[in-house]
Amino acid sequence: MLDLLIRGGQVVAPAGVGTWDVGIEGERIVALAAAGTLTADHARVIDATGKLVIPGGIDPHVHTGWPIPTLGGGVMLSAGPGQVSRAAIHGGTTTLVDFAVWEPGLTLSDAIARKQDVWREGYTDYALHVMLQGAVPPEVIAQMPEAISGGFPSFKIFTTDVRPHGRGRMIRLGHLWAIMESAAKHGGVLAIHAEDDDLVMYMYERLEREGRTDIQHMPLVHSIMSEDISFRRVLRLARYVPGAAVYLVHVSSKAGTDAVAEARADGLPVYGETLHHYAAFTAEAYLRPDGVVFHTYPSLKHDEDRQRLWSGLRDGSLATVATDELCTPRAIKLRSRHIADATGGHVGVETRVPIVYTEGVSRRGMSLERFVAVTSTNAAKVLGLYPKKGAIAPGSDADVVLFDPSVRRTLSSADLHGSDYSAWDGWEVHGWPETVLLRGKVVVDRGKLLGEAGAGRSVPRRLAVAMQNGPAV
Repeated sequence: MLDLLIRGGQVVAPAGVGTWDVGIEGERIVALAAAGTLTADHARVIDATGKLVIPGGIDPHVHTGWPIPTLGGGVMLSAGPGQVSRAAIHGGTTTLVDFAVWEPGLTLSDAIARKQDVWREGYTDYALHVMLQGAVPPEVIAQMPEAISGGFPSFKIFTTDVRPHGRGRMIRLGHLWAIMESAAKHGGVLAIHAEDDDLVMYMYERLEREGRTDIQHMPLVHSIMSEDISFRRVLRLARYVPGAAVYLVHVSSKAGTDAVAEARADGLPVYGETLHHYAAFTAEAYLRPDGVVFHTYPSLKHDEDRQRLWSGLRDGSLATVATDELCTPRAIKLRSRHIADATGGHVGVETRVPIVYTEGVSRRGMSLERFVAVTSTNAAKVLGLYPKKGAIAPGSDADVVLFDPSVRRTLSSADLHGSDYSAWDGWEVHGWPETVLLRGKVVVDRGKLLGEAGAGRSVPRRLAVAMQNGPAV
């Protein structure tokens, strides 16, 4: 017997787009049927007429409770899972993928347990990448199979320390090779922040000498050349490791997109992620008095790059849109314009799905199937959440969004739920989530939060074999 029946909407399902009835029992979707063929009996009926019925969004790249060095030499933490997931669920995202950070002295299971404990306050479901850093000892690499079999098959890698005071984060090529071999053998995927550390650190030193330390010069540090060279180095290594699934995160340039596209054309299991941030803004934003608001790592690039990101999302070169969320107060975000001390990350989980619809579907003609793919389904597939997440299909979790494409709304941080600022202030969006369900329960309805802190669950994952055999999405 159905508990909930959604009818009258335009459903975006794996089989295509149609006006189907969606039947929900408990936490799962149990039926997808021709319009008017499911009987309500005692079920609650939700009229979705005029709405898109889409799977809950999946943001594959967020940071909660992330350490941020202060100007006085201390450390503060970015917003935790409660604040970030509350904003996410208002924007139609029902699953977030965060990071369990391994540090020397910990086991991988220790790192996972620490982060899971923090996530007790979440409004959304969540998964965790395991972040490795530095010269990872052989005994820790030997723990990777256990982490993968335990439902944590994705591992975050940095090929740069990112900033001069971030020493110890970078993983050099030899250790990357060993980690890649273990992941490939046991069913894992590497989520790689790829920049060339030699180029990045040289430019920090050079610009400091030349007195060009304002954030407007950030694209010279975290440059197109750095992304191009590092991507191609990582992808060249992957050619020597059969089954090495590589997920290149926050692609920011045409060169990076082209490198991913070329590897995929050669049959490699390579997947690219960009941010709606990179696809909407250019480096000109750094010239504004509040230019730091628009910064995350790597840097913003140029209009040619921005346009290539959109074409990559449409043509399949890029698989997903994430946020690289790092939620801080405006005062922390704007504390410094110095290239070596600019606070990265931005507040974007609530605006991600509406911005991709506006800029992708409404303004560029992206298909509804592709819109759902890049905001939900592909992340589920690449990271091993599918078909539990990312689909309107029988057997999937009833994470469902009724998205109203008729809404015209000018965004304001005062109306959003992430922080006291937003890079999207003043943007008009075409469409907004009206109703959001998490595992069959209405958690947001017409802007009212009905879900509860702590309702989110950890979602174990298993990578499909197809994701390692070639570009499967």
